[in-house]
Amino acid sequence: MIFAAAHLEGIRSGAVTLAFRRWDRARVRAGSSQRTAVGVIAFDAVEEITPAEVSDADAEAAGFPSAEKMLAFVDKKAHGPILYRIALRYGGADPRQALRENAELSEAELEKLRRRLARMDANGAWTEATLRLIGERPAVVSTELAEAMSMERQPFKIRVRRLKELGLTESLEVGYRLSPRGRRVLDTVFADGEGA
Repeated sequence: MIFAAAHLEGIRSGAVTLAFRRWDRARVRAGSSQRTAVGVIAFDAVEEITPAEVSDADAEAAGFPSAEKMLAFVDKKAHGPILYRIALRYGGADPRQALRENAELSEAELEKLRRRLARMDANGAWTEATLRLIGERPAVVSTELAEAMSMERQPFKIRVRRLKELGLTESLEVGYRLSPRGRRVLDTVFADGEGA
């Protein structure tokens, strides 16, 4: 699910506890969660409803002044005919944040990352070059970084996402930067420039 920045802040503060979406089928399920810019969003309930069932109190819990304004917003962003009410809450900080900040890696942890990066490079080395590029060009739009790697933007972003899952990069409002963990890996695992 995509959330506006104001709604994310509302979820984090506890002021926003509902979301509404029009989909062809439910895209989230009760008990699941999603990582966002403010942390983890936990989904507690997902139910099909009719527009007539939406109250002004529901709309306020979703960060809107009235049911009418909320439904107009949802209808404008619709991806299907079925209206869903989603109960949600802030589920805590993104666990990748702590991972990114951890630059104190043991030899065993570095070896594990070295093996993981080598597997990622099995069909063509790219991890070191991508980390070096992000390290040299932080906060540069992904389109320019992809061009520098002679790639299309979407495949490049998928690669960066894989590095982000390891806590090596972090997304900025524009572009990326190396995390402290990513800098340590670049300086140790790839210290000789020979790759993983």
